Amino acid sequence: MGAPRLAYRSHAAVAMLAGGILAAFTACAGKGGLARAPSPSPLPARTRASELRAVEAFASIADRAMRSKALFLEASRVMLHPRCANCHPADDSPRQGDDGALHDPPVVRGEDDRGVTAMRCSACHQEANLELARVPGAREWRLAPKGMAWVGRSPASICAQVKDPARNGGRSLAKIVDHAAHDPLVAWGWAPGHGRTPAPGDQERFGALVAAWVETGAACPDGERGEPKR
Repeated sequence: MGAPRLAYRSHAAVAMLAGGILAAFTACAGKGGLARAPSPSPLPARTRASELRAVEAFASIADRAMRSKALFLEASRVMLHPRCANCHPADDSPRQGDDGALHDPPVVRGEDDRGVTAMRCSACHQEANLELARVPGAREWRLAPKGMAWVGRSPASICAQVKDPARNGGRSLAKIVDHAAHDPLVAWGWAPGHGRTPAPGDQERFGALVAAWVETGAACPDGERGEPKR
């Protein structure tokens, strides 16, 4: 029985020593000696799905490129909303409704993205919503060019399109900001009429997000979805 008792005492001594080391390590970490770097404060939670975060909400992201990516991801919530994406199809048929159904009656984009003879967009879509007829309308009603198709695309893919003058209609980044902040057709997304769900936020906040994205280097998100790591 002497040897087992000795072994037990040895194991107990080792356990006590390990416990002491762990306690010392924990105390040291608590005092800052070996503590992990504090994680960055998270972005404020949205209280409503229709909310769009303000530019100031991203100030806690110290890395400029990461902040730029996060700003674009927030702005892309507007771009991927049905009020915007329905007019950015990859084919010749506009979409409608929150479920992206094919336009009814059937129409096609035509050579200038405004329909074909006798079925021009302007034949039904006027410069303002026709509430009694339930027909949406805004100035310059048209489809986006195929090069700017957003339906089914990721924020990273859309970001690359927006930055590419060969696909964005020859616009510079400054013109992209102006388009987002002031274009009347873009503005329609927040006043769609007849019970249609508006895009998140408002045009002023959307334009500010796009402007801040450009000012921070116009970096594109890495992943297919979600917020970038900070």
